[in-house]
Parts: sequence; C-alpha cells; structure tokens
Amino acid sequence: MLKIESLKKNYDNFHLDCTLQVLPGNVTGLIGQNGAGKSTTFKAILGLISTDTGTVQLFGKAAEALTPREKEKLGVVLSDSGFSGYLTVKDLLPVLKNLYQQFNRNAFLDLCNKFSVPLDKQIRKFSTGMKAKLKIIVAVTHGASLLILDEPTAGLDVIVRDEVLEILRSFMEEEEKRSILISSHISSDLEGLCDDFYMIDQGKIILHEETDVLLSDYAVLKVDPEQMKQLDRQYILRVQKEAYGYKCLTNQKQFYLENYPGLVLEKGSLDELITMMIRGEKL
Repeated sequence: MLKIESLKKNYDNFHLDCTLQVLPGNVTGLIGQNGAGKSTTFKAILGLISTDTGTVQLFGKAAEALTPREKEKLGVVLSDSGFSGYLTVKDLLPVLKNLYQQFNRNAFLDLCNKFSVPLDKQIRKFSTGMKAKLKIIVAVTHGASLLILDEPTAGLDVIVRDEVLEILRSFMEEEEKRSILISSHISSDLEGLCDDFYMIDQGKIILHEETDVLLSDYAVLKVDPEQMKQLDRQYILRVQKEAYGYKCLTNQKQFYLENYPGLVLEKGSLDELITMMIRGEKL
C-alpha cells in the first residue's frame, strides 16, 4: 500500500532518514515526540516538500507517477491544514463533489449528524474538536483506500479523541484491504487501533514492532545497583538512571520473569517505551 525506502531530507539543523511500509489491511502508527520528524515524513510522502534521495511507492507505483484519479484513493489529514473558515459544511458539499469522483454525500452527511458537526455554522466558529472531526469525515467519504493522518487527535479532549478513533475503526471495518498511516505523540490513543508501530527520533526510525509484541513482550525492570551488576543484559534495550537505581527496558519480559523472579517488573506503556528509547542509554 505504501513503501518508503531510504527517504532522506536534509535541513541545516534536521536530517530525515526514513524507511517504513504500510501493508494492505493494516493500521500503522508513527510515534515520537514533537519535532522528531513525523510531519516531515508525511509531507515527503505527499510530495509537499522536495527530498534529497530515496523512494516513495503508493499502491505499487512511484508516488510522483500517480494519476489524479489514483490520488483520490488517498485520504489526507495534516496537522496544519484545514478549510476556509468562512465556509459552512453545506458550502463544502459542491466543492467535495467536484474534487472527488467517488465523494459519498450521504455517508458524509450521516457522519456529520452522528458526530455533531453542524452544517450551517461557519467553520471558523467551530470548536477544535469539530474541525478535527470534519477533516476526518472528509478523508473517509471520498473512496480512499489509504489514509495518511498527521496528529489527528492532537489538542482534542478525551471524548472527541474517542469519536475520531471510532470513525477510523469503522473505516477499516468496511473494507479489509484499507490501510491507515497515523502519527501521534499521544501514543496511548493508538494502542487499540494500530497493528504495528514505527518509532522515530531525530529523523531516524529507531524501532519497528507489532503492537501485540510491544504490549506482551516489552517491559520495564526496576533494579538497584547490586541487582544491576548481576543482571544478564543481552535483552536490555535501554537503561535510565533513577534515584533508587536503574530502569531497564527489555523486549524479552518472559526471560526476566523466569530467571529473576525477585525483580520488580512493570508492563511498559507506549508512552514509557518512547521515553525509555529516547532518553535511555544503550548498554
């Protein structure tokens, strides 16, 4: 569905070097702290910025070779994009019909009604949550088979975030070969949505793992200095010094459960995993 190989973009103070892929039927998350390179990656995929080297393939062909009709198979939400604030949703309807041959007016209106997006109110008077829901609703109602979503839940309260994720789950359930690439620095939002995750830091992919593996096999060990000396470190990914001793990130939780029954071991959240991978030190 989407394949990026050695995509590089060099700025004076930032360098992107990204390789990832999104398989048909999968929801793939790109996670990392703000400024890590998520938005740069998305803009490079969409041809909104020039790149230095590397390739982007969409639907099995070079991204720059896509026809206008093939580009309609992309549903895109960027964090810094939106619609004219002086339009109403009703004003948007003829625009969307002319832009997309497969725009589904009935599905669009049904979703607006279901998720309380007003039709006659100027968009500039929408709440942040209404604007976010509108962008997602547009993305899923014009026949797209791949969504590219940059921080779609940023700045939203928990209720609106849940509504956005509900729309995305329904999108995936309707057709089994649809896919989503979604970025977020609120990674806990995506645990129940994504099949796999790429973690990006300072423009580089530092981890790729299936969600089930992250949630079942990764854990944080809490050890004192004496325990640290005796610890088998072959499955330790990162170490962070703490007041009591050390936190150690492992991707082999069962090994330490079986061989070090006295250790304090905590199931790490995705947010803690990001923190450990970025701030922790390699052994």
